[in-house]
Amino acid sequence: MKAIWNGAIGFGLVNIPVKMYSAVQDSNLDLDMLDKTDLSNIKFKRVNEKSGKEVKWDHIVKGFLLDGNYVVLDAEDYTAASPEKTKIFSIEQFVKEAEIDSVYFEVPYFIEPQKNAENAYNLLLKALQKTKMAGIGTFVMRDKEIFGMIRPYDDKILIINRLRFAQEIRDYGDLKIPEQKIPKSGELKMAISLIEQTSKKFDPKAFKDSYADDLMKIIKKKAKGKKMKKAKETPTDSGKVVDLMAQLKASLEGSKKSKKVS
Repeated sequence: MKAIWNGAIGFGLVNIPVKMYSAVQDSNLDLDMLDKTDLSNIKFKRVNEKSGKEVKWDHIVKGFLLDGNYVVLDAEDYTAASPEKTKIFSIEQFVKEAEIDSVYFEVPYFIEPQKNAENAYNLLLKALQKTKMAGIGTFVMRDKEIFGMIRPYDDKILIINRLRFAQEIRDYGDLKIPEQKIPKSGELKMAISLIEQTSKKFDPKAFKDSYADDLMKIIKKKAKGKKMKKAKETPTDSGKVVDLMAQLKASLEGSKKSKKVS
């Protein structure tokens, strides 16, 4: 793996030099965009709006439109904006991980100690394990401030979970959310029974991106000249009044049968 950030974790007055690596990878198939007339690859070019000519990477700069004029920024400007954050993930506070709603979670990164930082790295790892706490702070990566949470993972390594800032969470006030009415007691009991009956200890390995595998099977069949049958879409019955009790009973029966089979 290639490190995407080199810096340090600030733990009080202790700085722990670390390298950061992406902890996830995309499971989607890498599909190319083609021209349907002759299946030629579609290429995208960076074109000057005025001249229409392609622009080389080393001629491209970033700027902000202010009062009708662009203010161009360079590497020194990004550093000057917040020099203390560019290379240090400074832990500003410690919190219980359970207090952070999942809506704030984004991308996880593996953290590796640099040379001679192993002891300090292990100290922070063990301290977080003992206290069952997570460290919250910010740092700058690729010209953008990152809000993150550092915590133990798999009891062996530290990871940083990138978090969304509160201002990035949209207000759901415009949505048509139903009023909080008390459901019928029988329906609520049955819904709770269904939840309890299908409850298990979370095992992420039990879930796999099967869509990509199914799509690959279709690709291989088409490559051999086989025609694919049009799949029937499952109706959602949107807008119809449903019999909740009947659906819950059927769900419970289906759950009981699947348990007997397994």
